[in-house]
Amino acid sequence: MSALFQNYTRRPIHLIQGKGTMVMDDKGKEYLDFTSGIAVLSLGHAHPAIVSAIQQQSEKLWHTSNLFESPEQEKLAASLVKDTHLSHAFFCNSGAEANEAAIKMARKHTGKHDIITFEKSFHGRTFGAMSATGQAKVRQGFGPLLETFRTIPFNDVAALKATIDDGVAAIMLELIQGEGGVNQVTLQFAEAIAHICESKGILLIIDEVQTGIARTGTRFAYEQTVLKPDIVTLAKGLGGGFPIGAMLGTNALYDTFSPGTHGTTFGGNPLAVAVAQTVISHVFTSEFLVEVNKKSSYFLGRLKELLPTYEIVGSGLLLGIVCEEEVAPYIEQAEQSGLLLVAAGPNVIRLLPSLTVTFEEIDQAIYILSSILI
Repeated sequence: MSALFQNYTRRPIHLIQGKGTMVMDDKGKEYLDFTSGIAVLSLGHAHPAIVSAIQQQSEKLWHTSNLFESPEQEKLAASLVKDTHLSHAFFCNSGAEANEAAIKMARKHTGKHDIITFEKSFHGRTFGAMSATGQAKVRQGFGPLLETFRTIPFNDVAALKATIDDGVAAIMLELIQGEGGVNQVTLQFAEAIAHICESKGILLIIDEVQTGIARTGTRFAYEQTVLKPDIVTLAKGLGGGFPIGAMLGTNALYDTFSPGTHGTTFGGNPLAVAVAQTVISHVFTSEFLVEVNKKSSYFLGRLKELLPTYEIVGSGLLLGIVCEEEVAPYIEQAEQSGLLLVAAGPNVIRLLPSLTVTFEEIDQAIYILSSILI
């Protein structure tokens, strides 16, 4: 019997080494990793700049707590909000923690309790984030949840308008529902949300835990829409594999989190901040973003060419192949052929290569996918 709780369905592979998009198991077999730790490894495995950042910082300071000033946190916060309408950051350890902070911020700032979320959404597994998540399988067995979330269909303008009243503090959404099937917000729905938030004084929280940090081809996915969020949550790709989360907010929210209202022991520790600053210095450059979009365009084009009967969804390097049947057998076959994949719901193959994936590696992945799906 394992000494671990069995809350994960683990695949029978023991990965021991990785470089870029390639990983190797303990038997010496190599795989193309198109999971990236579920959209985490923005610069791939063992990127030299990240390795160097960890090595250098580990010889200086690992932890001090947030009792002391941190110029490094200040620098990272400034890097994240630069050239945006956002102005401040709070650092934590994960996406779930970032979303918990956003929920607390919205309720405290507005003095209201209700937050609108959407079916098939995923915001985390802590209690507040789980209550916000629009998937029954995540919520089952835990008893009464927070009652102040109103979960409605995604991309349904009529349902949204019918749910708005004076008790709503915020709307909370993912622009691409990664866990729920790679479902992308429509232009009409985004326009409706923007109008409602502005006219009703409702805060907009955009969960960019999976879509942020250049995953969709821009720094943040909201930049490709008409939406202007009051709060943005980040994690996953921000640390490139090292745990860190962040909540960004506008200047209007600055006084809401006064000393003692929210905190974290490990959030924004020197190691995490050093890594995140390194990631940002790479992926937020115009040259890097251009390359991500070139790879995305190539990937999409080749998928549509070789898999013409399948619907291809998503943006940037967060893509999905929609299947009529469950995709678990396809993912297993791909694994046997040396390609690691992850599902998005039961019927979508999610494609999440590192942002540094090469065109040759994209071709290899497409060859394996086409051999399985055709």
